[in-house]
Amino acid sequence: MRIEARAPVRVDLAGGTVDIWPLYLFHPGALTVNIAMRCHATCVVETRADRRFVFISQDRRVRETFESFNDLAHGKSSLPLLRELLLFFEPRRGLTIKTSAQAPAGAGLGGSSALNIALCGALARVTGKHSTRTQLLEIAKNVEAIVIRVPTGWQDYFPALYGGANAVHLERDGVKRERLPLSFGELERRFVLCYTGHPRNSAINNWEVMKSHIDGDEKVRRNFDQISTIASQMREALLANDWDDVAELLALEWENRKHNFKGISTPRIDRMIEQTRRVGTRAAKVCGAGGGGCVVFLVEPNRKTAVERMLTRMGGQLIDFSVSRTGLEVRSNHSEGGWEARKDYRR
Repeated sequence: MRIEARAPVRVDLAGGTVDIWPLYLFHPGALTVNIAMRCHATCVVETRADRRFVFISQDRRVRETFESFNDLAHGKSSLPLLRELLLFFEPRRGLTIKTSAQAPAGAGLGGSSALNIALCGALARVTGKHSTRTQLLEIAKNVEAIVIRVPTGWQDYFPALYGGANAVHLERDGVKRERLPLSFGELERRFVLCYTGHPRNSAINNWEVMKSHIDGDEKVRRNFDQISTIASQMREALLANDWDDVAELLALEWENRKHNFKGISTPRIDRMIEQTRRVGTRAAKVCGAGGGGCVVFLVEPNRKTAVERMLTRMGGQLIDFSVSRTGLEVRSNHSEGGWEARKDYRR
């Protein structure tokens, strides 16, 4: 049996980091706003005739072989996410698992979470342990926390599972996704996504901010109050198609975020934002936790090409801002045609 699965990464527009438990509980009405990108993390899972488990990461150029599930369970791996997921799904036969990603490593686009969701979808199919989307999200989130050894946020898993534009409401009675009925064509006309060339470590940045919050840093808490308010207003501005407000809120979100931790911005990021203002950028912010990775730019539609050219001249790597209409997709060797969205998953 051969199973392929893919899931899209995301661009976060407002409310990031506050989605980490328990931070959002201290900020009533907290939410995050994000958009799934047509830029996928992909895995291929093939059953084997023997008991071996073979891991192949095409991006990291890593290949590992374990002679049995017992060897896997008691051994160490340089691909710990794969190992931990297999320990959960407990396949009854050997597997070869290949992974790849279209987004650069450390891009701040939730690539590891997208790969996590893709792997969960493929392993659920190959082992016959079918799960609801809610269950897959819990599995992915908890396993990722085991791997990175710090708390994880919620927001990355929703675009990977569902696609589209999302508001993730972080409430005391649970975390809920709202599909935002936005014009994807309009979003694609107005946004530019660029990788700075320098990766970042989101676990470190988010953990530093979280520790400051829990330790009672009033400045950080006030900033998160403001970030939560901005996210709510961003949702309203997008739904109203009010691009003046979207630009103002995106810039305000970035200014507040920079105050949380000194490593969130870099001189290179600051130069990219400042230089492109001259040719059509209205506002910009780093994706994810910052410290490197990708920057999303809101631009005048008729100046998008000029902004892209400027970023390229500055050494940036453009990533096509194209919205993914679907989230997790899985296909097997007996599937006909292309990818099949996971319609069999219940909410």
